[in-house]
Amino acid sequence: MRLDDYIEELEPDEEAERRRLAKEKSYAITDHLEDFERRFDDAVSGDSLVGSTAPSIFVGRSNYPDIPVGVLSPVGDEDAAEEYVTDGDWYQQGYAISDVLQRRTGLLNSNKRANVDSPSIASRLTPSVHDTWEGFVGVQREVAIADRPVDLEIGLDDTPELDLDAGTDVATPRGPRANARNAELRENPYVPKPVKKTLEDDDWQAQGAMTYLYRRGFDVYDINSILSAGALGETEQRRLVPTRWSITAVDDTVGKFLRGRIRNEPSIDEVQVWANEYVGNRYWIVLAPGSWEFELVEMKAPGSIWNPDPHDDIWLASASEGYEGRSSYVEETAGAYYAARLGVLEYLESIGRQAKCLVLREVSDDYWAPVGVWQVRESVRNAFDGEYGEAEAFHEAVAEVATQLPVSHARLRRKSELAAGLQSSLAAFTGRE
Repeated sequence: MRLDDYIEELEPDEEAERRRLAKEKSYAITDHLEDFERRFDDAVSGDSLVGSTAPSIFVGRSNYPDIPVGVLSPVGDEDAAEEYVTDGDWYQQGYAISDVLQRRTGLLNSNKRANVDSPSIASRLTPSVHDTWEGFVGVQREVAIADRPVDLEIGLDDTPELDLDAGTDVATPRGPRANARNAELRENPYVPKPVKKTLEDDDWQAQGAMTYLYRRGFDVYDINSILSAGALGETEQRRLVPTRWSITAVDDTVGKFLRGRIRNEPSIDEVQVWANEYVGNRYWIVLAPGSWEFELVEMKAPGSIWNPDPHDDIWLASASEGYEGRSSYVEETAGAYYAARLGVLEYLESIGRQAKCLVLREVSDDYWAPVGVWQVRESVRNAFDGEYGEAEAFHEAVAEVATQLPVSHARLRRKSELAAGLQSSLAAFTGRE
């Protein structure tokens, strides 16, 4: 499809968009927390949370290396525990921002303090993390490596704090927290054979174990939890990894693996433009013939959560890499860079091609609360499910897309290395020598 026709078909139904936003901005979170408090009171027996089911874990980063480690459990909705797990199904279900916040604030984070290298901060002589299968940290690990939510009984030291933690552009929002005294399994969790293999191999570096699990069909969400619980890597190197760090580490590691898979593949032979929109974020993905290069440019509107001043200018950030990848961590675009890159690399690996890629992310003021970097990953992944627009050359594609952006083409070129640099070698993108 010609690019101008493709863009024209993307024009939204303004009336439908207004209805969607009115529903999404219902701000029902306060009522939801009050309902949670009532359900919590019903679920607590003495000082124990009876019949709890934990679908996931959380590892904090405050006061590192003595950090909070927790199990997350939906109070009063245990039968639907799998629906509270952050993964790609949320995108497929079409969750709005309010849906995500209600799922996340419905999870009680029962947590204790632990050292990243040992399960107790009381003594540095306690067994290291790789030997820990007892106590709270051991139970947390069982939850992380299990193939489904695990039934638990949790002893609490106090009632939960019902303050909402809004999360970040990487981590999802978090709901109520309570200090846990202990936790006990009420069943024997099933651990998939590939996970057992990574646990039992004492000499397997974490990066290799992660890519092994990915090749065996585990998504990055599963691998993230296992890494976070200190269950991957060489024996003496295993440690608890804060959730926010492990999300990016897994996206980066799997991305590097996929980049290696496509580095000797032929290039695509046309300029393609793909687009997607989700929870107030719009994505444009421009693929052009040539060896692998990647750049993410983010544009955050005034009044959005990351550019809150409604009278400010559009905030721009960018990061890029060439054929050999990066040698340093991305600061400006942080976890969004690795999540978007993963989605692109998965597509290219699936078609056995490589390309130069420019991803443009527009964050509008409709993005009124952060839901986590998973929405970047899933939006880019799913952008490749539909049709794409074709252009004669990369610079023409960028110029056409720029007419839909909140910044000028000239300003985009000043910020984007690919948008500026590729225009000097048009022959590489038109197939002419």
